Amino acid sequence: MKKQLAALILAVLPVFAFANAGGYHPESVEIDLTDKAALQDGARTFANYCMGCHSAKFQRYERVATDLDIPVELMMDNLVFTGAKIGEHMKIGMRPQDAKTWFGAAPPDLTLVARVRGNDWLYTYLRTFYADPARPWGVNNKMFPNVGMPNVLESLQGRQVIGCKQVQVVEEGKKQFDPLTGTPITHEACDQLTIVPKTGKLNEAEFDKKIQNLVTFLAYSANPVQLESRRIGTYVLLYLAFFFVFAYLLKREYWKDVH
Repeated sequence: MKKQLAALILAVLPVFAFANAGGYHPESVEIDLTDKAALQDGARTFANYCMGCHSAKFQRYERVATDLDIPVELMMDNLVFTGAKIGEHMKIGMRPQDAKTWFGAAPPDLTLVARVRGNDWLYTYLRTFYADPARPWGVNNKMFPNVGMPNVLESLQGRQVIGCKQVQVVEEGKKQFDPLTGTPITHEACDQLTIVPKTGKLNEAEFDKKIQNLVTFLAYSANPVQLESRRIGTYVLLYLAFFFVFAYLLKREYWKDVH
C-alpha cells in the first residue's frame, strides 16, 4: 500500500510542477457552451490557426457540424483543409517525423487540452506570448516559459512585448485608491505585456473575445456531452428527491407501531 501511494505521489508531482512552471497566475474566463455563435467562431479559429500543427483526432467533423449547427457544405468549404470526409476524425496532414524535426517534438493533440489544462490556463496562455529574440521562434510565453511553438495568432493580436506602464497598486488582494480623490493609486511596472500599436488586425477587446471563443470550442471538444450530462443529472436529482419523499413516508408507516 505504501509503495502504491509513493508511486502515485511521484506520478502526480510532475504534473503540478509543469502546470505552474511559469509562476504566472491565470486570468479567469467565462465559458458559455450554449453560445453557438461563440462555438462556431472558436471552431473557425481552431481550424484556421491551430490545425496546421495540432490535431483534434478524438473529434469528428460531422459531430462538430451537428452540435454547433454548422451546415455540412459550409463545414467542408471552410473548416476542412486536408481532403478529409465529413465523417472522419479531425487529423492533420503533418507527419510526426517532420514535426519532430521542425519543432523538436510532435505538437500535442488538442481534443482534451481544456480538460487537462483548464479553461483559465488556456485563455491566459494564448494571450501572453511576447517577443523574445533569444528563443528559436522569437517568442516566449508568460504562462509557459521557454515555450517551443511560434505565436500563430500574432497577426490578430499584434506584436506583444515586455514594457513599462502604469498599473494600479494592489495590497492584500485589494486595489488601492487615493482616500481624498478616490482615484486609483498607480506605479510604473516594467514587466508588463504591451501591444505594439497597429501591428495586429484586432484591437485588445476583439482579440480577447476571439480567444474566449477559441477556449469555448476547446472546452466543448474536451467533453461534447457536457450539457447533455448536466440535463440528465438534473432529472436524476429531481427523481431522487421525489422518490425520497415516498420512501420517507413508507418508512414512517412501517415503523409507527414499533416502540
